[in-house]
Amino acid sequence: MITDVAESPKERLADILRQARHDARLRPCSPLEAERMRAGADRLARALVDEEQVYGVTRGFGPLVEYAAAASDTVQGSGLIAHLGSGQGRPLSPRACRLVVWIRLTSMRLGHSAVAPEFWDGVAELWNRGFTPVIPRDGTVSASGDLQPLAHAALALAGQGEAWARDDAGEWRVRPAADVLAALGARPVAWRARQALSFVNGTSVSLAVTLLNHREVLRLARAVAALTARAVTLLGASPQAYHPGVGHVRGQTGQSVAARWIREDLPDGHRRAPARPLQEPYSLRCAPQVIGAVVDQLSVLEDILVREAVGCTDNPVYYEGEFLHAGNFHAMPVGLASDQIGLCLQQIAFLAERQLALLCLPETNGGLPPMLTPTPGSGSGLAGVQLSATSFVARIRQLVYPSGLTALPSNGLNQDHVPMALNGANAVSDAVEQAWLVVGSLGVALAQYAALSGAAAEPGAWAELAAVSPALAADRPLAPEVRAARDVLAHRSAELIEQEEESADAGYGA
Repeated sequence: MITDVAESPKERLADILRQARHDARLRPCSPLEAERMRAGADRLARALVDEEQVYGVTRGFGPLVEYAAAASDTVQGSGLIAHLGSGQGRPLSPRACRLVVWIRLTSMRLGHSAVAPEFWDGVAELWNRGFTPVIPRDGTVSASGDLQPLAHAALALAGQGEAWARDDAGEWRVRPAADVLAALGARPVAWRARQALSFVNGTSVSLAVTLLNHREVLRLARAVAALTARAVTLLGASPQAYHPGVGHVRGQTGQSVAARWIREDLPDGHRRAPARPLQEPYSLRCAPQVIGAVVDQLSVLEDILVREAVGCTDNPVYYEGEFLHAGNFHAMPVGLASDQIGLCLQQIAFLAERQLALLCLPETNGGLPPMLTPTPGSGSGLAGVQLSATSFVARIRQLVYPSGLTALPSNGLNQDHVPMALNGANAVSDAVEQAWLVVGSLGVALAQYAALSGAAAEPGAWAELAAVSPALAADRPLAPEVRAARDVLAHRSAELIEQEEESADAGYGA
């Protein structure tokens, strides 16, 4: 029964990301899943006997669909992954590569790809044993799925190309795929036409990178909420902007969540200091509105991305006895989600940079020296750190330009509308690194502010920040301290999110 309304998936994004771990395991196919897969494979076999036309199996690929396929099924399949082995660039992380293969196998096990369960079992077993293809990040338009990077994954499974392998210290190393398979005592995968097509026809690479980016932006938002609370505490700013009533009268869930995050990190009984203005600049006063808007966007995008991760992205798809030739591999849902995640990321980084600027100005920092230097003139304090943070934000804005606005037709008249989803996801991933440096810069500024103002020592993350960025007596290179502060804050925000997700009312409700 076809319905126009899809049910919300039961999985959460956090659940899916756990499948990227090196020790994660795919469960075997259930009897029902195996039956569905078998039905599709049997129907394909009958179609071939009846000389039906099936894309990629009896006909060529892409604009070459007008021509007959190779007489040999394995020649057709190996030719597909061979000609698509044109990806370039540095490899995706092992975490992303493992997630890519998990998503492909999840799509195939639904029974709409006409792949036999025995074949699925073989690839799943390799994944369970830790085999992780090296996947280059560049070179796909993400329209017939992420063809090139997925082809490189298929090549690795076939004993060609490269694979990730963990050494005795648990570090990932790049090795020839044939050597990794041999070390596992495993045979290379032999790709038949339909199997190869079902593997490379998918949005799994752009999706995997976007899922990881989504998580990082949520962590960044949580980190900046904590830093906002620290700034409010040190400055003696008014807590009224974070009162639950403010969010209640507006009715935006994310705003209420962000205000709660900030409020929970304020000391008990915090009040506005007499010297502080009634209303702070927007970078403090409107932090719940900015962070909350990002949280709301991420919540909406999570549903879209999870649907994609647990659905079937392939062409053609087998459905109720029929092969439907369509375009379920087009990555526009991922591309638009990724573009929006990039815009959200920019807002979080911009907010952090503005709070950093506020701390560096005597007019807004409560009369402390400019640039938080104890020796103005002979010392410059955080001047260099602020300049770098400004550069990081500018670079983020370049990187998160929407990939959907960069599309070019390709592949003859076949792929005439393309999403460029992986290009966009890779750019957002690069922007994430820049954003964490902005957050680290703000962390250093708050550590220096606390030291310069003689604030009482605080436990936890604030004590860690004080340790990695002790009080300035004279100017010193602060780049290592920015990175160390970044790491402290990244770890702390991850902990806070995981604690909330594991609570009885997991999620981000107000």
